[in-house]
Parts: sequence; structure tokens; C-alpha cells
Amino acid sequence: MKENRQNLVEFNNFYFKYKSQVDYSLCDINLKIKKGEKIVIVGPSGSGKSSLAKSLNGQIPNTYTGDMEGFCLIDGKNIEKSSIFDLSLHTGTVLQDTDGQFVGLTVAEDIAFSLENDNVDQKEMVKIVHKWADVLNIEKLLDKKPNELSGGQKQSVSIAGVLVSEVPLLLLDEPLANLDPKSGRSTIKLLKDLAENLDISVVVIEHRLEEALLLDPDRVIVVNDGKIIGDMSPTELLKSDILDKIGIRKPLYIDALTYAGADLFSYEKLSDFSYVDIKERDLEKIEIWAKKSPRNIIEKSGENILKIENLSFAYEKERVLDGINLEIDKGEMISILGPNGAGKSTLAKLICGFLRPDDGRILIDGIDSSTLSIKEIADRVGFILQNPNAMISKTMIYDEVAFGLRLRGFDEEIIKERVYETLKVCGLYPFRNWPISALSYGQKRRVTIASILILDPEIFILDEPTAGQDFRHYTKMMEFIRKLNKDYGLTILMISHDMHLIEEYTDRSIVVCDKKILADMSPAKLFSNEELIDAANLSQTSLYKLGRQLKNISPFDFIEGFIGYERSLRDE
Repeated sequence: MKENRQNLVEFNNFYFKYKSQVDYSLCDINLKIKKGEKIVIVGPSGSGKSSLAKSLNGQIPNTYTGDMEGFCLIDGKNIEKSSIFDLSLHTGTVLQDTDGQFVGLTVAEDIAFSLENDNVDQKEMVKIVHKWADVLNIEKLLDKKPNELSGGQKQSVSIAGVLVSEVPLLLLDEPLANLDPKSGRSTIKLLKDLAENLDISVVVIEHRLEEALLLDPDRVIVVNDGKIIGDMSPTELLKSDILDKIGIRKPLYIDALTYAGADLFSYEKLSDFSYVDIKERDLEKIEIWAKKSPRNIIEKSGENILKIENLSFAYEKERVLDGINLEIDKGEMISILGPNGAGKSTLAKLICGFLRPDDGRILIDGIDSSTLSIKEIADRVGFILQNPNAMISKTMIYDEVAFGLRLRGFDEEIIKERVYETLKVCGLYPFRNWPISALSYGQKRRVTIASILILDPEIFILDEPTAGQDFRHYTKMMEFIRKLNKDYGLTILMISHDMHLIEEYTDRSIVVCDKKILADMSPAKLFSNEELIDAANLSQTSLYKLGRQLKNISPFDFIEGFIGYERSLRDE
């Protein structure tokens, strides 16, 4: 029984304030984690989750200094009196950006890195590497280079790299952020198996609660304003109103049960859908509710703005896209999805003119893009990268937004007028004289959008627009993008793995897979098709699983009803 096991982690009246900051980032933290426990930590952006993680792996106080009160013990080691190296023997950390953890030329070298530092005998080292490669099912990857791996494979290799030291605690910060849904679920299942079979304590910090619940955690820790405001089982948490208060989204099937008037308190277990037995009376309520829900009516302009004909492209000798055909009308809001490495970003770069097709052509407003310069294409198509810091080149907000017009030789008075107008549209006018460094991540994303919007493009392409954002900030961002689409007639293409975003905000989903367009249909149709879900490296949503249990309505009609109902709530 886990209740009788020793504590692996112990925070006691723990406070921490970063150097030069006024307020404490962690306040009165009291937390115990036992050996072999599976823990999920959730909270909005800026809640203190990352600071808690830095305390668990010794970055606080070793790398990040400041004022500390109380104490924190990791496997009996006081973090205040231990080196970061000493603590690394007890906590293995897998970062959100796994690329930052690779140091070897091959997968085998990377896994062996910590063993080499510990002067482990060569034969023993090989044995240990193969042992963990076998446990994680990555034996076939040992001779590959890190840049040849998919996102999910990189996660597994990073996990192997910390497990070779046989750490008792495995800490993962936003492990799903850069993974397609199927790879993400595989990673969470792997962590669950490691915890249960090898008696390793696993702590997952994640915004996406629905996916994280696949871990079947013993407890969920809820953090807000630097404090622990919830430490309970998934069932207790999902029955409470804590998540609603801090803007963390509940699993979609919970929303469906709530909308239909089901009594959540009558359930003994609520967690990942696979662990829940939905009562017959509640299934009947859901059917009645879904049939009455409004359906989404798609209105297309009929004005073609983007046409792709027989498009093919290869990097050196590797064909990435082959014979792509696609037509998009003005004012559409479309999701582009598919497995990691399927060619989604390549397609976006071809549309933007960053790359040129090997065969075929791209027509923008009826004009062959091969006849246009990159600048001329940029006047028509804006590309917003996932990481706003990769796009920002100026110190001040005003200068960043004005940059494109200045390059085009506009008069400063006209620039001022258009910058102010654009900042008002983007909700940034109060910050017009601020340095960009003072902005939040979500505000920086708005700055990048403003810097493109001011050029008056007709098409916006956004790469993972909600990555790394909690549900409240996610909603603000998507409602802003929706406003650009509805009020200003912008055509929006979004590359995304976020199945919630796709369901809620787009009317058409384009699946890129195996160098081709595998599907072009509504989200409801896509998420009701098991074959396409599997091919696109997506995962079955809890909505689809719930829909399959309904007797008098199809999964497609149920999902359509759910989407229509949620959109009607937003439009109120």
C-alpha cells in the first residue's frame, strides 16, 4: 500500500522569492510525495508550477537564488544544503524542449552521457543502455542521430537518459506541448507503466489535464498564486469547482455530462474516460441534450483566395510533399493537422514563399506565387511562428509593430496612425510605449500578430497558436483570432495538434500525412472516423468515446451537437 511507504518528497512551510523580486513565487508549500506515487501538477500560467519544479530538481536554490524559508527534502536531501549534481541523482528531469537535453551524436551516446560522467565501466555502460532502451522500446533507435527522431521518440530517449542513473523521482515539465496527440498519449502511458512496474515516482506538470489524466494519477496538485489550493484525487477535483475558478479545462466528457444535467457526485471514479462507467440514465440525458443542441452552419464566401495545384517538394532527396491539391475560400478558418514530420510546416513555408515548389504551383488571389517576390507574398500572407521570441527583433512594442511599414518606406505620420490602430485591434494600445520584455508570453504573441496585421495581409498562417498556454489564456488568444476572422474577413490557417482548438474554432480540417492530403472535412467528421484518427496520429477524444456509448445518436451527430452548443455559449 502506497499509504505506508516512505516520503520521497517533503515540503514543509516552504517559501521562495527570486532575487530582486518583491513577491514570493512560492508561499507556504506543504506537500508530501511517496515513493511510487503518480502526481499531476496543474495551474494557470504564472501560478508557480515551474518554481515548484525547479525546487524538485534543485535548480532552486542552486541555479536560481533568492530568499527561502522552511525546508524541502528530496529523498532525504535538503535542497538548501545539497548541490545540483547531488540532487540530480535523485530527480531526473525531462524538459518541455527535449532538443535542449541532447548532447550525444547518437541516441546511444546520449543515453550513456551521465554514465560516462560517472566513469562507469564500458561493458557495464553498454549493458545499462540496452536495458533501458529495451524497457522503453527504443532499441532500434540507438544508432540514429537525435535530429532523425520524431517528437515522441525524443521524449522516450530523454526519459531513458535520466533513468539510466536509476533516479527514484522522474519530473516532466509540459511533456505533451510539442507532441501530436497519439505520441502524447503514448508518452503518458509509458510514464504510467514506469511508475507501476518499476516503483518510480512520476510528477507531470501539464496544462492539458484531460490527456494528463491518462496517467491515472494518485493525486492532482493544483497551484495558483504560488500556493497549493488543491491536493486531491482526480475524482474529488473533477467534482469540485476549483478548475473553473482558475481557468483550467476539465475533460470534454465531463463538460458533456454537466451540460446534460448529470449528477457528477453520484460517480465513485472520475478520471480519464477509460476508467469511468457512465450510468445508463446519464447516457439518455446526453442523447436528449445533444439532439436539441444547435448545429454549426458553415457559410463560405465562394471567393477563392488560395489554390494549390499538384504541389510537390523535397529536401535534397527526401520527398516531403507529393501532388498536393487544395482550394481555400476567403474568410475560412481552417486547421491543418497530421503526425510530427508530416510536412505541415513545409506546406506553410511554401505558401509563404520561404520555400519554392519543385513541381506544381500556388495561386494567391489568382496570381501564381512563383511570379511574386517574398516581399510581395508577405504583403498577402502572414506567418506567425509558434515561438514569438523567434519573430521579435526590436526592444519596444511600437518599433516592432512599425518595423514592416518602415521597411516599405511609409511616412512616419502614417506609420504612427496605423500602429496605434493595429495596437487597438490587438488589445495592446495601453502598452504602446512598453518594452517587449515586460510582456507576458500571450501578449508577445499578440505583438507578433500585430506586426503582421499592420501589413494588411489576406491570409494568416499560425503555427500552434495556443501551445504552452493555460485554458484562460488559450481562450483569450482564440477569441482574438476568431475576431480577426469574423470582423476583418481574414482567412486563417492554423497548424495545430490541439484537438480541442480544432473542434471548437475551425470549420474545416485538412489532414497532411504520407506526403499527401489524407482528408479534408469538418472536425466532427474527422473525429468520428477511427481510421483517419489513427493515420493522422491523433487520438480518440473522450467525446468520441462517449458518443460510441450512445444508442440513438451517432458519434458524429453527438460531436456536432457538442461543438454547436459550445459555440452558442461563446456567441451569447
